[in-house]
Amino acid sequence: MIEFTTWDILRNLLLATRWTILLSIVSFVGGGLVGGILLFMRIGRSRALRIVSKYYVELFQGTPLLMQLFLAFFGLGLVGIDVPAWLAAGVALILWSAAFLTEIWRGCVESITKGQWEASASLGMGYLEQMRYVILPQALKIAIPPTVGFSVQVVKGTSLTSIIGFIELSKAGTMVTNATFMPFTVYGLVALIYFALCWPLSKSSQILERKLNVAHRNH
Repeated sequence: MIEFTTWDILRNLLLATRWTILLSIVSFVGGGLVGGILLFMRIGRSRALRIVSKYYVELFQGTPLLMQLFLAFFGLGLVGIDVPAWLAAGVALILWSAAFLTEIWRGCVESITKGQWEASASLGMGYLEQMRYVILPQALKIAIPPTVGFSVQVVKGTSLTSIIGFIELSKAGTMVTNATFMPFTVYGLVALIYFALCWPLSKSSQILERKLNVAHRNH
């Protein structure tokens, strides 16, 4: 019987952590790009685009991420399309992230007082100029803390991709446990690695929120 040391276990888990980090970055960046498009649809003047964006957000926020992963992986397989686990995981997490980021950013834009719109309109600015030079710069400062905070949820969400066979930290933990029969050690290390990934992001969100609130009050 092969004996596994704690270092052997940790090394294997850290190798899988690379894929957790990569998937988190792809999901967050991709979700941000899609979310940005949905945001402009949601706050734009086209009623049809506002409705499409609204129902998109409601669909992805109102259904479990686990189900979305199943549909992305197994759904296309039913019609004969072979989808790799990494592609299904990335697409599902991007679409899921986009829905939440859209709502976060929409709330930040709508928190800008009506007076800002009126003042910029009195200067002869059009809608796009108002958004570019007045509204979005202010909304961006408000949006930074909750956006960074949401990145923690993205990292945690990657753990669900193990259900479709994507080998990230959570899946690696199960595989190493089956090989070593040391569940307490393995899952203890998995928890510590997740904490090491998420705690700095969560702390950064809190620090940014305090700093930006102070700056806003001073202003």
